[in-house]
Amino acid sequence: MMLSSPLETDARFRTLKNALASYRAQGSNQPPILDVTTMRAAVAIVLRASDPLEVLLVKRATSDSDPWSGHMALPGGRYDNSDPDLISTAKRETMEEVGVDLDHCAPLLGRLDDMSPSTHRLPVLSISPFVFGVSDDRDAYVASPEIGQVFWVQIEDLMTPENHRTVEIPLPEGSKEFPCFSVEGEHVWGLTYRILSQFFDVLKGERLKRSKP
Repeated sequence: MMLSSPLETDARFRTLKNALASYRAQGSNQPPILDVTTMRAAVAIVLRASDPLEVLLVKRATSDSDPWSGHMALPGGRYDNSDPDLISTAKRETMEEVGVDLDHCAPLLGRLDDMSPSTHRLPVLSISPFVFGVSDDRDAYVASPEIGQVFWVQIEDLMTPENHRTVEIPLPEGSKEFPCFSVEGEHVWGLTYRILSQFFDVLKGERLKRSKP
């Protein structure tokens, strides 16, 4: 039996798809100008059709070789020459990291603007965020040694003003405060905070209560 796409069964995903299309059509920020030294990467904003909607986040494992060691993040990673495109990068990395197959009943709802790290301490990288919807019974798990934990987080909780805080991060030049979201005692800051903030700007004003298709 062929399973229905969440886009067909959940009106909230159709609303999101339209909102993301409108966001791109209205002339959002242009992608950064890339040169030959710029690496490409993609991340997946995976939305689960729970009530309220949930987004998939990961905590990266501690590793000296990972510039984002121990950070809260979205599933994703660097473009590989075997990937047909950056959407494929986001899908492949999500499967490898958290076992979620975005090729199977997980419609692409849209994309956000490319972003790059704002500090020279991190690799010269352009990151493309893509938004996908999955059914409310879809699960995720730690599928890679690069990942330490997996979280499904209610979008309403992340968007509430009480959850917008700051965190002090030790840096080689001294500690600095950054805006963040708080998730189960962890802090979502940096690039992931900026990507989610952009996504929440798209969501503002949209009605995302569960309703019949």
